Amino acid sequence: MAEQILVTTTENIPGRKYEIIGEVFGVTTQSKNAIRDFGAGLKSIVGGEIKAYTSMLTESRDQSIARLRQNASEMGANAVVMMRFDSGSIAGDMQSVVAYGTAVKFID
Repeated sequence: MAEQILVTTTENIPGRKYEIIGEVFGVTTQSKNAIRDFGAGLKSIVGGEIKAYTSMLTESRDQSIARLRQNASEMGANAVVMMRFDSGSIAGDMQSVVAYGTAVKFID
């Protein structure tokens, strides 16, 4: 059911009226590992994209959106508007990504 929750970065959903339920979020934190760190160290010398980190951040974004949808579903929402991402490092070797927005319920 959570995968059916509409998530949009816009404030309005064209053609839909809704009531605001409240703030909703999904968060994940992942740690780097020795193999990623070794590869990143080599890439920092020669330059270029660090694909292992890009993959980790993409996975983190996907997980945070899935958790946002689950949270919204548990609140009885049909959609999330004004979705945004925020991210940051924790203790230098962990990356946290949060997806947040406003849970809404459609009015017929």
